[in-house]
Amino acid sequence: MASASRATPDKLPAWQTLKQHAEELKGVHLKTLFGSDQSRWSNFTRQVAGLTLDLSKQRWDDDTLEHLLALAHDAGVPGAIDSLLSGKRVNVSENRPALHTALRLPADATLNVEGEDIVAGVHESLAQMERLVCRLHAGQWRGATGKPIRHVVNLGVGGSDLGPLMVTHALADCRPDDIHPVEVHFASTMDGSQLADYLSRFNPETTIFVLSSKSFTTIDTLSNANTARDWLLGRLTQQGDFVSTPAVSAELIVRQHFIGVSASPQKMSEWGIAPDHQLTFWEWVGGRYSLWGTIGLPIALVIGMDHFRELLAGAHAMDRHFREAPMEDNLPVLLALAGIWNVNFLDIRAHSILPYDGRLEYFAAYLEQLEMESNGKSVTRQGQAVSYSTCPVLWGQLGPNAQHAFYQLLHQGTQPVVCDFIAPLKRYDEVEDPDTRRHLKSQHRLALANCFAQSRVLMLGDDALEDDGPRPEHKRYRGNQPSTTVLLDKLTPHSLGALIALYEHKVFVQAVIWDINPFDQWGVELGKQIATDTQAIIDGEGDVSRMDASSRGLIEAFWAAEQNE
Repeated sequence: MASASRATPDKLPAWQTLKQHAEELKGVHLKTLFGSDQSRWSNFTRQVAGLTLDLSKQRWDDDTLEHLLALAHDAGVPGAIDSLLSGKRVNVSENRPALHTALRLPADATLNVEGEDIVAGVHESLAQMERLVCRLHAGQWRGATGKPIRHVVNLGVGGSDLGPLMVTHALADCRPDDIHPVEVHFASTMDGSQLADYLSRFNPETTIFVLSSKSFTTIDTLSNANTARDWLLGRLTQQGDFVSTPAVSAELIVRQHFIGVSASPQKMSEWGIAPDHQLTFWEWVGGRYSLWGTIGLPIALVIGMDHFRELLAGAHAMDRHFREAPMEDNLPVLLALAGIWNVNFLDIRAHSILPYDGRLEYFAAYLEQLEMESNGKSVTRQGQAVSYSTCPVLWGQLGPNAQHAFYQLLHQGTQPVVCDFIAPLKRYDEVEDPDTRRHLKSQHRLALANCFAQSRVLMLGDDALEDDGPRPEHKRYRGNQPSTTVLLDKLTPHSLGALIALYEHKVFVQAVIWDINPFDQWGVELGKQIATDTQAIIDGEGDVSRMDASSRGLIEAFWAAEQNE
């Protein structure tokens, strides 16, 4: 990444130039920018790896982009990209590389990191995952009583849940037809509500659990895992409703009904996971960047290993583009610079993610973690408090649903919001029945019409109407809300991989410019620590009197509720 001795970004010459430029441009409406530049679409649109990135509706002009590119150069972005992809220790607070990009390198690639070629190890982990996937897809994985597995429940939280959940939902149409029917489910909440639903419906003889945790100490995941283990042991160690054969041993049950995925083999073994049912990855893979490796086991179970490798190939195509393309044509760099411009110079601190395809239902939630856990920082890499804004607040929802929820605020509220519209150009070509295909393709066109129209109205406001007759103020639209549109040729494993990698690299570029570390998450640690202390007090093992008045009152309210049961 950039040199530790560099000036803070707000002291760089290009930053100062951009501040002055922003003052000149703030009063210029987007409709004026479009009206004065007939080549705006071509100037601010780029294509690569099955994606089209349209940045023409950002509130900037050619000079803005020139100044932003100068800022990126001043901040050391080109050298930082090389450091990231070559395995330098860019995670400065934990003194290690951030090599999620290595998880999608092809097998014939070479990447020497501190004297070790890590590619062979990456592909051995994928081969081990493939062996487990093939067993399940062939119906050869048997539970403790000899029945083939039907349900796989992934127990994970954060990056061990959001990434696999998002991708399996997005690519569910890619499920191979010639496999044993294995259904994949996700349980992440520490309160057990998701898990309780599964345990009430599933047969323990045909259910296995995947414990996904980088550290294998995450209390959310382990609490669910302990509940699942007790459920299995309580039902399979004795003859009864579920087991008609002689009762089986606890050791066999744990062996046949649990897979572990972690960077800590020792802790997996201590918990009871059989060594040949352990999938490992490395400390240099951040949790929210980990779906590309063995954390992606649920993805491979849903779409098959061939499609999983296509997902990796799509991400690798974006990695190559990120490394090789000049910055003025580099999609992640351009997307990042648009964000820098909005946050730091136009003072837009809210960002909404709006996919117009139901398969991308969880993409906004995935990006919330990717961006806010990575760049929600207020301290530079040198440990100094920042004097400028960093990550905006992200939220989002499926666009067609959001139109009936919070688009009112986007169009007529007082808060400026930048929006990302995401949609595939083609869909439903594979539907066999011609009438059904025709109807579904018509619905897809309807979704695209709404996607394109909403970004147009956000940009132009009332000027989007051909006949702008007299209307009361409550029916007027100011426009001038910036947006980005990302179009996929089709939603496939390859294009989804490229899309995810696009946003990963965008986050990195912004972190370089803001001079923060996007690869740690110390902000989540204190809450976990205090929760452990608070649980001890709730359980009667601590001194409630040392708590603040509010926390003490809440705990005492819980005690009172328990006494009234």
